[in-house]
Amino acid sequence: MDAVPFTLDSDPPVRGFVHRPEAANAARTDAIVLTHGAGSNCQAPLLRMLAEALAAAGITVLRCDLPYRQKRPHGPPFPGEAARDRQGLRNAVASMVGAHRDAPHKSGDADPDGGAHRDAPLRIFLGGHSYGGRQATMLAAETPGLVNGLLLTSYPLHPPGQPSRLRTDHFPSLRTDALFVQGTRDPFGSIEEIEQALKLIPARTSLIPVEGAGHDLGVGRGARKSAGAGEAAALPHRILQAFLEFFA
Repeated sequence: MDAVPFTLDSDPPVRGFVHRPEAANAARTDAIVLTHGAGSNCQAPLLRMLAEALAAAGITVLRCDLPYRQKRPHGPPFPGEAARDRQGLRNAVASMVGAHRDAPHKSGDADPDGGAHRDAPLRIFLGGHSYGGRQATMLAAETPGLVNGLLLTSYPLHPPGQPSRLRTDHFPSLRTDALFVQGTRDPFGSIEEIEQALKLIPARTSLIPVEGAGHDLGVGRGARKSAGAGEAAALPHRILQAFLEFFA
């Protein structure tokens, strides 16, 4: 289940790492694209931990850098780049079909049907942290049916201290089932605010509150010192179990 560098020279390109479960060598699996927040990249600890947990459960994972991050190694995205970032996610979702088709076999294994049994994943999901999750929801609202579901960690409902500037205009058009994960101390949106916002979405939704966690959910470099390492290590598995149940 080691991560393998992945590149697709589309416009914009797809750059990241693929985690393929052992089961992918024998049968098609579900697949998910995961992307990062505004100040991070696809090497973010939470994304890596989630990818490993999902792959261990038999799901192929692509964690990728958004186009703005491919252009600049540091700094936030510019407002004018959002549409291109969404196109990058669209390309990443499309690339998963090729990732399954080209998945290598175990050494010595025969492939009598030429790989046709790995032509496409059974279902494709899209996930993102903060800005990446917001762009994922906007893309799904723009293109119903593009993915089978969304996994959204720390959705940036509004800028910190500005609760009236809600980022929910597209929620009434979002017809893709979505699983949200939010810290109870997240300045970008309280649990109560998120619960109210989810009422705008016509698709099925579910919310996992993470007690005491901020915007990084207790996993990143800015995690509160009081958050134990055990709690951070357990979070991806908690998210995984909720994901498997919600999208069963």
